[in-house]
Amino acid sequence: MNSEIPVAVPVDYTKVDIIVEEIIDTVTGYMTGISREVVQEEIYKAYHFARKAHEGQYRKSGDPYIIHPTETAHIITILKPDLVTIQSCFLHDVPEDTPVTVAEIETEFGPSVAHIVSGMEKLSKVRYRGEDRNIGSMRKMFIAMSEDLRLILVKFADRIHNMRTLEFHPEPEKRHRIALETLNIYVPIADRLGIFDFKEILETECFRILYPEDFRRITDELAEMKTEQDLFLTRATELLSSICPDGIKIYEISSRIKSPYSIYKKMTRKGYEFVSEIYDLFALRIITENIANCYELLGMVHNQYMPSPKRFKDYIALPKPNGYQSLHTTVLGLLPEFRRLPTEIQIRTMAMHRQAEMGVAAHFDYKETGSSTISRDIFWVQELKWLIDKIEDGDFMGEMKTNVFDDRIFIFTPKGAVINLPRDSTPIDFAYAVHSQLGNRLSIAKINGKVCPLDSILHNGDRVEIVTDKNRRPSVTWLSFVKTSRAKEVIRSEINREQREILIIKGRMMLSEYLEKHYGKGLDKDLSLLKHVDDRTLDTKGKEEILLQIGNLSRKPSSLVRSIAESMSPQLQREFLPIQQKAEPVETGFKKIEAEHSFWDLIIGWQKNIAYRFAECCHPVPGSRVVGYVTRLWIKIHRVSCSSIKKGSLDRLIPSNWSNVPVQNTKMRMEVLVENKIWVLRKISDIFYLMLINIEEISQKVEGEHGELARLYLLVAVDEEDYYLYERLVERMKLGIPEFKEAQLTEMV
Repeated sequence: MNSEIPVAVPVDYTKVDIIVEEIIDTVTGYMTGISREVVQEEIYKAYHFARKAHEGQYRKSGDPYIIHPTETAHIITILKPDLVTIQSCFLHDVPEDTPVTVAEIETEFGPSVAHIVSGMEKLSKVRYRGEDRNIGSMRKMFIAMSEDLRLILVKFADRIHNMRTLEFHPEPEKRHRIALETLNIYVPIADRLGIFDFKEILETECFRILYPEDFRRITDELAEMKTEQDLFLTRATELLSSICPDGIKIYEISSRIKSPYSIYKKMTRKGYEFVSEIYDLFALRIITENIANCYELLGMVHNQYMPSPKRFKDYIALPKPNGYQSLHTTVLGLLPEFRRLPTEIQIRTMAMHRQAEMGVAAHFDYKETGSSTISRDIFWVQELKWLIDKIEDGDFMGEMKTNVFDDRIFIFTPKGAVINLPRDSTPIDFAYAVHSQLGNRLSIAKINGKVCPLDSILHNGDRVEIVTDKNRRPSVTWLSFVKTSRAKEVIRSEINREQREILIIKGRMMLSEYLEKHYGKGLDKDLSLLKHVDDRTLDTKGKEEILLQIGNLSRKPSSLVRSIAESMSPQLQREFLPIQQKAEPVETGFKKIEAEHSFWDLIIGWQKNIAYRFAECCHPVPGSRVVGYVTRLWIKIHRVSCSSIKKGSLDRLIPSNWSNVPVQNTKMRMEVLVENKIWVLRKISDIFYLMLINIEEISQKVEGEHGELARLYLLVAVDEEDYYLYERLVERMKLGIPEFKEAQLTEMV
């Protein structure tokens, strides 16, 4: 956002100088072990160096460019960072926008500042182009973060100031692209690191740019409610103070209001028309001295007011993965003359409050020099490093979303230990999280004392017991439903060694079926299509390695074909992929989607021209698998995999697909032999329902000397290409239907 403007008169730096003095005052206030003189000297040193380097450069707002790094440093003081971080804020754009090099910065300010500034230069090249774009750049960003988390803190502050001044950018397309990038990359990272203030600021700015009408509507409603809210919060604070037991130290009773973007997400998810319908619009917060006081205050609140049984959460005993701790309860009847809806109350200690507001930044360990470190052994950093080392580029962003950014659940072992897993994990993920050999020898899984299928979804608070068998080995079918990277890695390692030939054959079948379905021709005997993959010329062994990746589900046929097609000349595309342009839509940037909107018509409930909006939670794009969700105001289009729709009412879902993309599904004909008894067909139907498999045709033939057996002939379909669906289905029927005898797959349609 800089531009060169001829300097005719001396630049007035008064405004910037005032901000620098405020930074010095703030840092001196929290960095009590260092003299003001040292703080002032180090900050002025970086400020004057950056000011000189950026001399003659201006922002699009017309301000001298130095205002941006100065505001960045000012913003980051919210997190009470060290002097290295603040100096890096002042210098973060110097190597990219001026002739000054990183080496010169290292000479003047040392290796730590140079490392952060160099990382910021690399992050400036990260652009959001959909999930499969610039994976290499994203990997570099996460590597830099795992080495020094201060880098991402500087990036957050930099992005906040850029978002606040984005209206000065003349190109609407670029404003949208930057906001979308922020919402999809930086907001989830801030959330995962527990930096609540930065997450909320970034979300609000993105909301303002991407959905201006909704932003204005919600902020206007909040403004109308402010007087009433303030009165309630004041009276509620006084009331809670008056009923607190003697001997319990209360540091503060305050409140927090949901951010406009959080309100918007809740309104769209629940179908609310007005902000006032949201019962947890705000929460009261009590900050006390110690954990014992937290539970005493909780008892006091529950004695005075009726708690809502499904709205109590103990994040002290079970902290969130980002370290968040607090007691949450929702009560009825608090000042009923002012408020009829339930009221949420949060209870925590001061240390918990710092963690809640600042996340990992609460772990700065200051040194006498004014530098600091953040603990490298916190769970998030460990997980990040492991993923960077183990995950290939093709799976990188998907695995990051599942293992790092996604919601987490807490599962108990039989002895009461807690295992932290991503949402929608299975007993197999649980077993491998405990120990790799427990997973490798897994035979039976019990959830809350009941034997369950291995692909069952775990829920928060489940108690899981694993029964092992030394003769058991991992099954390739597990890879089609396990969630965690650790489980996938160990399973693949085992099956690649023991079932290599089978997986190569399976991979060839899967890829050939995909090609026949979408392009009209399968693989030839020489695997000519695989001659050039990933910028390499492959021999027979190399081609087999690609088929192995397909067979063990570490690579999707669609992504492989897309990668091959992008490197082909038009002539080769016509030869090997004759209908590629129709069958393989590629996800594109935000505005390109808008420009090609007529090509990407949405069919909602089998009808065109239905009004809709894209969901902001999962950002579906043309070509992605989608579903509609009916709200009171409009139909929201979500990705099929979006977690938000799983929380809503299934009755509100409506089938949706892109007009130029054939509905992706797997169909198969199969025979199932069962005992001819009452309820058997019902049991089979229940399993198909739970696995989201549609029975399109069914017929039955009675067999056996006395008609004691029934052979079922089924044509079934599932709306995704799951190449191990049949194996999973048979395993479920074996476990859940005592009358089951055998099954046979007769045809893939």
